[in-house]
This record gives sequence, C-alpha cells and structure tokens, in this order.
Amino acid sequence: MPRLTLPHHARRRRQPAGAGGYPAGVARENGRKLIASNKKARHDYDVLKTYEAGIVLAGTEVKSLREGRVSLVDAFAQERDGELWLYGLHIAEYGFGTWTNHAPRRTRKLLLHRVEIARILEKLRDGGVTLVPLSMYFADGWAKVELGLARGRRSYDKRQALAERDAKREIAREMGRRLKGRAATRRG
Repeated sequence: MPRLTLPHHARRRRQPAGAGGYPAGVARENGRKLIASNKKARHDYDVLKTYEAGIVLAGTEVKSLREGRVSLVDAFAQERDGELWLYGLHIAEYGFGTWTNHAPRRTRKLLLHRVEIARILEKLRDGGVTLVPLSMYFADGWAKVELGLARGRRSYDKRQALAERDAKREIAREMGRRLKGRAATRRG
C-alpha cells in the first residue's frame, strides 16, 4: 500500500522557541505581580538596602504562589556554604498536589550573582544587621524575593516611626482638604 504524504502546507512544523525558552505561541507574563509583603519586617527593622533575588522552587510551590498562599512573617535569610538560603518561609501545600507536594517550611536557595552575595556577606559579618524578606512577587513570570539588609529597631524607635507616619498622613489629609476647598471656590 502506498504511503500517503501531505502537501507541504498541511504538514505540522515545530514552532521555534520564543523568549525565555517558551514556545512561540505561549503567552508570557509581563510586569510585576505582588504575591505577599512583610509589613512586620518594615515595622521591626530599619531597611538599609534592598536586593532582588531569584528563588529555587518546586512546581507545586509555584502553583501555590500563584494562588497567593505564602507567608513571609517568620522568614529570614542566612549564609550556608557560601550561598544564601531562605529559612522559615511558609508556602502552603498545593491543593491539587499528590505525593509530589512540597514541605511548607523547607529551606530554599536564593539566586544572586556571586559579587552580590560577597557584598551582602561582608555587611552581615560586620554585625548588627540581618537579611529579611520584604516582599515576594512575580517579575516577568519568574518568582522573586525582595531582601532587605536591615538593622533591628528598639521599641521607642518603633513608636517614633509610627508617630512620624501618622503626622505625615495628617499633613497630607489637610493639604488635600485645602486643595479641594480652593477648587470649590474657583468653580463658584
């Protein structure tokens, strides 16, 4: 029996890879999508410098992150064998995961350039500072962690920061009222 061949326009061709290894037809996320932020860290620490780090994740962890099921509250980063690791980050188990599901509080490796790691470790060794995660987000489809090199605040510093924030809020509110009052008088 003769073998049937299709005309050249009807044959399926393999799609060339698009940006980042994705097939050309697959849509890719753009921009920055916030997953979670650590408000407690901003209250408890003075953030001296921030860094953006990638994070090594399992498939079910990424699916859980897309659902927003993550907590940064007790998380911190430390050096181990010349690399930075994130401890205490809680990513809830994926609801539809099977035996392949991840452990919620496992330690996760942070991805930074070797030079950045060296700078961070130098500052950490000077003492008095720690590395805390401030937020977690997707940047162009990749999970990222915003790390803050931070110094702990004392309780009176926290009260002072709260008072300053309240004063700024009150000033902004009053300025808004005054601007609205002027706009109303000009119309009339």
